[in-house]
Amino acid sequence: MLIVIGSYYVLFEVMGGTTRALIIESSVMTAFLIVAVAGFKRNLWLVAAALVGHGVFDFFHAGIVTNARVPEWWPAFCLAYDVCAGSYLAWLLRHSKATRPVAG
Repeated sequence: MLIVIGSYYVLFEVMGGTTRALIIESSVMTAFLIVAVAGFKRNLWLVAAALVGHGVFDFFHAGIVTNARVPEWWPAFCLAYDVCAGSYLAWLLRHSKATRPVAG
């Protein structure tokens, strides 16, 4: 889920067509992808923190990169979703004994 969430701004920028913004969006997406994989393999608390972190990124997104194809309502929607999803995952982890996936 974190990988998909991290890819939406890249998708918007692919539709927008500016190379500079695409490089920035791709770099941010890559960072979230790395944290998602590390969190899945090591500790799901990383994923919960990264989801909330992506919500913070949504709040500051317009000040970091100009992405003309991002719908005006998207950052607020994404911020709300990311913070809720990350908080819910943290709640689940706190009330569970498992913080890492079971190795198959």
